[in-house]
Amino acid sequence: MSLQEGVSQGFGADRIALRPLAPEIGVEIQGLDLWRQLHPATFKQVLDAFNDHCVILIRGNSLTEAGQVMFARNFGPLASAINRNSGQSETHSSSFLISNVRENGRLIGALPDGEMLFHSDQCYVERPCMAALLYGIEIPSHGGDTIFANMYRAYETLPEDLARAIEGLKAWNVFEYNEEGGYGQSAMELYPEMPCGAKCFAHPIVRTHPATGRKALYVNRGMTLCIDGMERSRSDALLLRLFDHQEQAQFQYIHHWRVGDLIMWDNRCTLHARTDFPATERRILRRVTVLGEIPA
Repeated sequence: MSLQEGVSQGFGADRIALRPLAPEIGVEIQGLDLWRQLHPATFKQVLDAFNDHCVILIRGNSLTEAGQVMFARNFGPLASAINRNSGQSETHSSSFLISNVRENGRLIGALPDGEMLFHSDQCYVERPCMAALLYGIEIPSHGGDTIFANMYRAYETLPEDLARAIEGLKAWNVFEYNEEGGYGQSAMELYPEMPCGAKCFAHPIVRTHPATGRKALYVNRGMTLCIDGMERSRSDALLLRLFDHQEQAQFQYIHHWRVGDLIMWDNRCTLHARTDFPATERRILRRVTVLGEIPA
């Protein structure tokens, strides 16, 4: 896809351009100023890009927390951050820091370091977030990349037997991290008795996007524990096939962060993961979350 220029519509609208980030997912929006409220015509272009490409990148803005919150509110009501023992904003309940930096011996943010498995945010609650916006404040010299994967394309390319095997089924998704951002073990020990002691919820394995009408895979290696009502060995085998399929490189975009990057992803039709980075280097990003709907 070639560079596409958005059409300026009326006084105050920005003239934006779209640059694809990867063949199957992601677009950079160029020419967008985030220091002021968006013109309705400009926002329509941004929303169309978001719905069409699942991930949008906006670079070159010096963005305050208030500015990030203002931009996020264009997409709907904001969600309060959950399961965050550190990094929570005192000003905006939807905003928190992701960081490995410590002050006075305590982390200033959540999810400090190490790599993270592919996952969908808040898939373990009844009403997961619709989208998340992550802004780069301090970036390490290498590593700490974010990998996004298109779950529309993962579903659309499923082998026929696998698509039939999961039709109409739900899977249990579990959250259990410790304070340092690592995975806990009790959820696995409790399996298969559900609901478990950790935060968990069962959602459709295939969900329909409320805005686009497209179907997307809605399981992930990081948080999906088992298929509801299915014998464990068969559940494990089906989920492993789904995980291996949905994490193929052909569906991915790997984002190498720069200071001032704002990435927004559609949590309903993407997965994301993080690569490791040097624990001796600082990494600070600010996240704001948009409230979603019950998956169907």
